Amino acid sequence: MREYDSLPTICRATDKIPSLPRDARLPINRCNLSAEILGSLTYQLHPAPLELDGVATLHRDLFKRLDAIPAAKRRAEIFQDYITVHFRLEHLDEAGLSGRSKKRANANYARMIRGWNFDSDSREGAVMKGWVESRFGLLPRYHGEALRNPSDTAYRRYMEMRTQGLYGTNALEAQLDLVYAYCQYEFARQQPDVSHLTLYRGINRLGEHERLPDGSDKHPILLLNNLNSFTRNRDRAGEFGDYILTVQAPVPKILFHCQLLPGILKGEDEFLLIGGVYGAECAVM
Repeated sequence: MREYDSLPTICRATDKIPSLPRDARLPINRCNLSAEILGSLTYQLHPAPLELDGVATLHRDLFKRLDAIPAAKRRAEIFQDYITVHFRLEHLDEAGLSGRSKKRANANYARMIRGWNFDSDSREGAVMKGWVESRFGLLPRYHGEALRNPSDTAYRRYMEMRTQGLYGTNALEAQLDLVYAYCQYEFARQQPDVSHLTLYRGINRLGEHERLPDGSDKHPILLLNNLNSFTRNRDRAGEFGDYILTVQAPVPKILFHCQLLPGILKGEDEFLLIGGVYGAECAVM
C-alpha cells in the first residue's frame, strides 16, 4: 500500500513547485542525485532511490548474506555483528587506535544516534548534520540557532562542534553510510511498495520552521533542517507542542528509525528524516 494519497492536497495551495534555495545546498555531494533534485518538493512528490557512492559495492558481501535471511530480527543481529567487526569497534587497537585516541574512537554510530535523540543541537547532532551535508549536499539550517551565513559565529560554532565530534574517531561517517544503506535495504525488503510514510512532529508555532513563499498556514511549504526528528505516533507528537506538523516522508530520506536496530533508540517511535523542501499539513492538536 502506498501512503502518499494526501500529498497532492498538501501542495494544492500553489501551482508552482518550489525548488531548494541555492543557499541551502552544496554544488556536489556523494550520492546518485544532486542536492538540488533530492532536496526539492518535486522529489517529495516523486522520490527515487538514493545511493551513497561506493557503499553497496564495498559491502556487497553483507547484503548478499542478508538476502538469504528471512527473519528481520536475525538480519539486524547480523548487521550489528558486521559493523562491529568491519570497523573493529570492540578491538580498536586493531584499527591502530590506543590510549586517548581509543577513547575518542568509542564515539561510534550508536552513540551518535543516541546523542542526537537526547539533544539534536549537541556535538553528536553536529556530526549527524555534517554527515547529511557531506553525503547529500544539504546544508544545515539550524544548530542551536539559525545557520544562514558560513561566516557567522553560529555557523563557525557548528563547524567546531562537528570537527570536535569527528576528530580521532574510527571512520565514523563511513559507519553512518552503512547504517543508512541498511535502513534502505530493510525498507525495500519489508515494504517494497511503500514510497512514503506519514510522519508527525509537535510544534508550538509554525514560525519555528523556515517557510517558503508558496503555501498557506494550513498547508505550508517548509524548508526543513537537513536532519529532523519525526514520529509515526500522532498522539506522541502532540506531547511536544500545540500544533501537529504532518509530512508525507519519502522512504529514501529516512536515515534511521527506532525499530531498525534493537537497543539504539527506545520509545517515541522516532524517525530521523533527511531534510529539504517539504509540503506539509499544520493542524491544532
